[in-house]
Amino acid sequence: MKNNRNFCIIAHIDHGKSTLADRLLDFTDTLSQREKKEQVLDSMDLERERGITIKSHAIQMIYHQGEEVYVLNLIDTPGHVDFSYEVSRSIAACEGALLIVDATQGIQAQTISNLYLAIEHDLQIIPVLNKMDLENAMPEEVKDQIVDLIGCDRDDIIEASGKTGFGVDKILEAIITRISAPKGDPQAPLQALIFDSVYNSYRGIIAYFRIFNGSIKQNDFVKFVATGKEYYADEIGVLKLGLFPRQNMEAGDVGYIISGIKTSKEVKVGDTITQVANPCVKAVEGFEHVKPMVFAGIYPVDADDYEELRASMEKLQLNDASLTFEPESSAALGFGFRCGFLGLLHMEIIQERLDREFDMDVITTVPNVSYKAYGVKGDLIEVHNPSGLPEPNHLDRIEEPYIIAQVISKTEYLGSVMRLCIERRGTLKNQVYLTSDRVEVTFELPLAEIVFDFYDKLKSISRGYASFDYHISGYKPAKLVRLDILLNGEPVDALSTLIHFDNAYNFGRRMCEKLRELIPRQQYDVAIQAAIGAKVIARETVKALRKDVTAKCYGGDISRKRKLLEKQKKGKKRMRQVGNVEVPQSAFLAVLKLD
Repeated sequence: MKNNRNFCIIAHIDHGKSTLADRLLDFTDTLSQREKKEQVLDSMDLERERGITIKSHAIQMIYHQGEEVYVLNLIDTPGHVDFSYEVSRSIAACEGALLIVDATQGIQAQTISNLYLAIEHDLQIIPVLNKMDLENAMPEEVKDQIVDLIGCDRDDIIEASGKTGFGVDKILEAIITRISAPKGDPQAPLQALIFDSVYNSYRGIIAYFRIFNGSIKQNDFVKFVATGKEYYADEIGVLKLGLFPRQNMEAGDVGYIISGIKTSKEVKVGDTITQVANPCVKAVEGFEHVKPMVFAGIYPVDADDYEELRASMEKLQLNDASLTFEPESSAALGFGFRCGFLGLLHMEIIQERLDREFDMDVITTVPNVSYKAYGVKGDLIEVHNPSGLPEPNHLDRIEEPYIIAQVISKTEYLGSVMRLCIERRGTLKNQVYLTSDRVEVTFELPLAEIVFDFYDKLKSISRGYASFDYHISGYKPAKLVRLDILLNGEPVDALSTLIHFDNAYNFGRRMCEKLRELIPRQQYDVAIQAAIGAKVIARETVKALRKDVTAKCYGGDISRKRKLLEKQKKGKKRMRQVGNVEVPQSAFLAVLKLD
């Protein structure tokens, strides 16, 4: 155990952590020549296409230093704020972290929030200055920022380049000398934390774990503490690029367990594994529960696929524990699920994964939050989507959830950050200077205002420096109205939104303009209207595709042309009565990206 090291990599998005992980694997000869490729740990097509890490990936490396042989367990983590939940799980399974900072960009938002997560768990931090081979690197300035942030010595910061492999040997030395070996008692009762799981259609659920105390052998009878289920450990082993079985594993090891579990509800990420014969007294601590930010409905395009969609969602939840869902139904779309996501990128990725990995065609409704509606008789209704809102004459008041939001930013962007929060109906609560050029502001904001594009706006006005965290503070009365979108007089309930009265007109107008661009032209005029109750507040028209019926009239009396045009007009009128407008999926998605 003294030669084991468990560490993760934390960084802002695009600071080069996947490339640096590749170099570590090269240096320790973990991969054969045939297995080598760029970003080897980003195994999903989506990750490689977008150049982002979505999932944490664990891999074991063997490193020889003199006579000693060290086992290094690396967990590569995502950098985007929507996947910070993945990072919190990886951190719970490690003793140390490589903090990677881009020498050309300096410290950015996610670096800070991930770093705070690591410090809370008492991880040993090794600062690495990456991309030193670029001409526009600013090593001295960025080193000052790192020293300010974590209070280390300048000499502790390792200069490296993921592209050229410069400094990788120093990083490996630092992992061995600075990160402590896992503490734990191999003789104590088994206590292992599940930090991830995947579904394999042949072998059932494969759970990834880190052993804190005790040991586990193949075919041991084990118990999952949170669910109370008991299984035989059919196969245990370590994670390299594939699965490598072992007979025995003990405290400090990171690996996987296959026990023939077929139902996804029986494995919870963050659960503790122990032995039935000699159970541990308490579960592993330090694991956070997920806080969904955005709620949206996901419905199958074909109503018959509902059960298949449920099975797909359960399998996806195993692999991405931050997804939460419950069944709901809609008048226009039939049966589906109300899902909770960590942000809009997370929602987009889930939709893409459902399409690619499970071949499911789905429709996503406009994202929103849950409200409390009080009727005139004092009855309370939880409103998850706008169609569930009672009629105005039965409604006394609506209360919406508020959050306390903490934004950490550089002082030069303070004005823009405050303006953004105040535009979003925020109230300033507190302002604290952390260092001479970094400030923390605390706002009280309605949760609905941060759902759409708050993150993106915050990132763009602060050039990616601001980091954002929040917790729900309670409910307050709000002046909210239901905005309906009508196509030829028919409401499309998937496009309805609950919105603050002051923003309704502006939002309705932009929505109509956007839909006019996206709805394909028909043989008749399509009227797109935004309405609050019976009052239409905005309208756009998709003009009809017209056939030139008068083309064959060359000269002659005008009445001949008029007769043909009248005939066409009657046909269009009849067509409008029987025709229905298909709203393309791109229209549902584009509404989310209104800027």
